[in-house]
Amino acid sequence: MKVTGFEIYRLKPRWVFLKIMTDEGIDGWGECISGTRTEAVVSCLEEAMGTHVVGRDPQEIEDIWQCLYRYFFRGGPVHMTCVSGIEMALWDIKGKALGAPVYQLLGGKARDRIRVYSWIGGDRPSDAAAQALERLEGGFSAVKLNCCSEMHYIDSFSKVEEVAERIASIRETVGYKLDIGIDFHGRVHKAMAKQLLAELEQFHPMFVEEPVLPENTELMADLAKSTNIPIATGERLITRWGYKQLFAQDAVSVIQPDLGLTGGILEAKKICAIAESHDMAAAPHAPYGPIALAATIQLDACTPNVFIQEQSLGIHYNQGFDLLDFVKNKEIFQFESGYLPIPQGPGLGIEIDEEKVRKVSLEGLNWTNPRWRTYDGAIAEW
Repeated sequence: MKVTGFEIYRLKPRWVFLKIMTDEGIDGWGECISGTRTEAVVSCLEEAMGTHVVGRDPQEIEDIWQCLYRYFFRGGPVHMTCVSGIEMALWDIKGKALGAPVYQLLGGKARDRIRVYSWIGGDRPSDAAAQALERLEGGFSAVKLNCCSEMHYIDSFSKVEEVAERIASIRETVGYKLDIGIDFHGRVHKAMAKQLLAELEQFHPMFVEEPVLPENTELMADLAKSTNIPIATGERLITRWGYKQLFAQDAVSVIQPDLGLTGGILEAKKICAIAESHDMAAAPHAPYGPIALAATIQLDACTPNVFIQEQSLGIHYNQGFDLLDFVKNKEIFQFESGYLPIPQGPGLGIEIDEEKVRKVSLEGLNWTNPRWRTYDGAIAEW
């Protein structure tokens, strides 16, 4: 089998899809993170595919990955989201060629179903209690919300109180029938993070995500030692090497690899295996499109230390199109009492509505994350 060509689709709200074709008529699909560099990602994909993938046997996934990764100047989000998207598509081809789901090629299933959580609250959290109740009534057992909006290095304690009151309102409404993940989104600096964690302990969150920016590993380790709340991070980290200090400093209890960034399915599997040896849980990051989620579900199915999965249905970022809009077999994302079934189809198990993908891609894509500023006009983390 040989790779004969590829197609790239820029899709609203913020997705880049990759289709890889072979001489045996088996196609594979991958997904890249457009972030704020859509055209850079597309250019990188075109170069990578033309240089290292077209003409190759698509089943030689490890060697192709090494060829894609091992440049003198390596890594970075643009480069690695392209490696990740290509790797997903190659696994999709291999699974289809062998008539098996990807997780069967990675050791077989480690569970019978996959627990998922739902986003509430939006970018600037509001109506959290009402939305939490809605998710509970919809069968979910866990939610996640952003902690706060912009926050300065040292900020008013009123902002800390605002966060605590928001989480208290959820607990008052649903009690402990819902687990709560609280995402600081790297918006908070160490002094305020310590205050927030101290106030949030009383609500027993499921985890707190990115209490500080992930490059501040030593600060995250310090926070982890000072609180009983599980600390989570990993969505911005790239490859197993990006996790080395996190593991070495025992900085978190939960890792969150993003298969659309960190190197793809097998690389995330390797990262989760290292985490397992450190007694760390995994909750993969997946707030993007259907192909990335389908790939992540394949990882979840065969990875023992995954305990819950993010998903993007109805997430506040999906303006105009949603998770199911480009999928023919929508049942693979059909929640059953807050769980997803183990997929049965070959490859990634997803059937893409290519006609709709082509049509929507004609509208183009120009997505960028919001730019926030603090009360004095200084740039703030989003």
